[in-house]
Amino acid sequence: MTLAATTWGSGAPLVLLHGFSGAGSAFDHLREALGARFRVTAPDLPGHGGSPEATGWDDAVQALWNALPREPFFLAGYSMGARLALAFALRHPASIRALVLESGSPGIQDSAERDRRRAEDTGLASLALREGVAAFVARWEEHPTLWGLRDLPAPLASALRERRLRSSAAGLASALRHLGAGAQPPLWDELPRLRVPTLLLAGEGDAKFSEIARQMAERIPDARLRLLPRCGHSPHLETPARFAEAIAGFFTQNEGERT
Repeated sequence: MTLAATTWGSGAPLVLLHGFSGAGSAFDHLREALGARFRVTAPDLPGHGGSPEATGWDDAVQALWNALPREPFFLAGYSMGARLALAFALRHPASIRALVLESGSPGIQDSAERDRRRAEDTGLASLALREGVAAFVARWEEHPTLWGLRDLPAPLASALRERRLRSSAAGLASALRHLGAGAQPPLWDELPRLRVPTLLLAGEGDAKFSEIARQMAERIPDARLRLLPRCGHSPHLETPARFAEAIAGFFTQNEGERT
């Protein structure tokens, strides 16, 4: 599987992984804040943008390995992208200089709950195929987790919606079925062996993922936890300046790591 990617900036290599219904261009609004410091690669994850449909969790991690720089790089992921970033860092730790997980999770530990989530994601996939992208996106934007995106500045909100509408129903359905939290192998028990410098980011207003970040911080050796005020599930969109400052500062502190 070959992934499409957006690239920009110059400096230290940085990989950014977007969330569900996004694309590599989801980080374009950070070009001014990060482009002078980092050489960014932002792939379209399977099922999104110009990349092929998702076929499996392990397939997606392997596709990232095939697509990303061979020199050690900084890695940051958001939501679904954070879950994949964590899996990648556990599998290829020597490739990562430092890791930022924004509103991420190691997956669902309880097997019954995981089965319920898989069934929900399968139902959403069927909905996308049945009703089409526009109707699916309208429903997705009402998801309670995404409340913090409802007051974005008009240009950013418009770009976000246009990006979602450019998705294909088949692609989004494949991502729900193969990359959703119900399809992800739980990684909680693997966290203690993560030896990559790690920053866990979440919005203070996102109670669920703030708590998950706290629990992860207790299990990852020497992990740092930062909760950004006055935002919810998507700090990189809701408070982009603070998000860019947080990850740039953390990566700069770890500039000499993993070289």
